[in-house]
Amino acid sequence: MAAALVLRGAASSLLGRGRRQGAGQAGLAAVCSRSMASKTPVGFIGLGNMGNPMAKNLIKHGYPLVIYDVFPEACKDFQDGGQVVPSPADVAEKADRIITMLPSSQNALEVYTGPKGILKKVKKGSLLIDSSTIDPAVSKELAKEVEKMGAVFMDSPVSGGVGAARAGNLTFMVGGLEREFAAAKELLGCMGSNVVYCGDVGNGQAAKICNNLLLAISMIGTAEAMNLGIRLGLDPKLLAKILNMSSGRCWSSDTYNPVPGVMDGVPSANNYQGGFGTVLMAKDLGLAQDSATNTKSPIFLGGLSHQIYRMMCAKGYAKKDFSSVFQFLREEENL
Repeated sequence: MAAALVLRGAASSLLGRGRRQGAGQAGLAAVCSRSMASKTPVGFIGLGNMGNPMAKNLIKHGYPLVIYDVFPEACKDFQDGGQVVPSPADVAEKADRIITMLPSSQNALEVYTGPKGILKKVKKGSLLIDSSTIDPAVSKELAKEVEKMGAVFMDSPVSGGVGAARAGNLTFMVGGLEREFAAAKELLGCMGSNVVYCGDVGNGQAAKICNNLLLAISMIGTAEAMNLGIRLGLDPKLLAKILNMSSGRCWSSDTYNPVPGVMDGVPSANNYQGGFGTVLMAKDLGLAQDSATNTKSPIFLGGLSHQIYRMMCAKGYAKKDFSSVFQFLREEENL
């Protein structure tokens, strides 16, 4: 990876004050005019399980794309709907609105600030929307670096999973200056049914980290309850039906059930392939753990969930969907 930015704890200089004169004012004017040029090319970087359907939904809404992914084979679905370029810098050279969807903080630093990163050729006034789930401190630092180039940065992590990404029903949690929100929402609304303004840069990441903390806890709880009920002799479909009409109902039980054969169209029905990888859930829980340490917030169940998902990664579940915690529990007789 290219050299990373030095992370500083101070809040981003993008927040809480007006743009610098000159280039900054020109950048704001460009942002305000973007809604008048809605079908100009949009850059999209990161075509993984989530990024692929997100980009396809932009194409369905009539946006020509300028595309980059570190794995060239990920771009094969977009030969007809977008222009594939060899680096993030080339994306920035050809598009003044760019969405990034990346696995980690380090990947985001590389894509934005690396030797061939976005900031090498970014245009003044460009709108850069990062939909990755990363450390809020990294989002704030990236915002500072982007502002130096006369451009605009917003963090916009997503919730909903691959199914919602395909259907265009994602929820976006957006952090940045409020006057930039309308320009971001124009694009994000093509990929999601909920686009929520959360406040300053980094607040989108904070909301996403809290959401995934709860999601991990509820998925483990659902898997434990289903496993116990099955071992007590209950039919899994019957148990799921009862849970979903009772007080134990949650998204993990009624929309993304972890037990094979209970629901169609979810990873548990496909040997836990696709969806949201266990390694990514472990990463997000690590971000939650770091944030909890920094804010002196007790997260007892969150900490235990982090350890469970880390153990799963060590035992071969890293690339399986995070709902495979049910399979992990079934196989770990001695836990």
